[in-house]
Amino acid sequence: MSEYYSSLVEKLRNRFANDLTDSRVQFGEATIVVDKVKLLDVCRALHDEAEFDFKELIDLAGIDYSEYANGSWESPRFAVSYHLLSVKNNHRLRVKVFVDGEPPIVDSVINIWRSANWYEREAFDLFGIVFDGHPDLRRILTDYGFIGHPFRKDFPLIGHVEMRYEPEKQRVIYQPVSIEARVNQPRVVRDDHRYADKMTEEGKTGV
Repeated sequence: MSEYYSSLVEKLRNRFANDLTDSRVQFGEATIVVDKVKLLDVCRALHDEAEFDFKELIDLAGIDYSEYANGSWESPRFAVSYHLLSVKNNHRLRVKVFVDGEPPIVDSVINIWRSANWYEREAFDLFGIVFDGHPDLRRILTDYGFIGHPFRKDFPLIGHVEMRYEPEKQRVIYQPVSIEARVNQPRVVRDDHRYADKMTEEGKTGV
């Protein structure tokens, strides 16, 4: 399988040579990093051209790298990862684009894959990433009056406010959180490639 995806990555490099900032087989799957201004052009080609034929967007997720690798990350803080599937060609692709600024803005792919609608709303809600051209970009998981974006690394684990029912006012009210703040343990980025080695061994044994 890794040889197959290595071949796919080579095809992607040849087709989008000037539009990619990185391309590789990562965790057993083809991965490309696209220049933000070229995102829509690359995505349309991936969708339309028979050699790729990625008709399905099966997932889209925001990423916040602000505390990645003990704070040594120097690229843009945010990224969006698109997971594509070609049923016809039986292959998958991860497309990543980096975005920065406040708010971070990237083009919506909803006119290429309609399934991006709620995915983009989720990334907007949780990470504050704005998808330019989305027809109805509003929160989807948090309350309409929610302040902030809870999947950002600098968002406190306990949040900023809590809600409760106030009998005298006969409605739900918001107030500052009343519990002690929690501090999460820092993530450890391992450099021993244990997971990559494991996947390689599984591929050799056919597991």
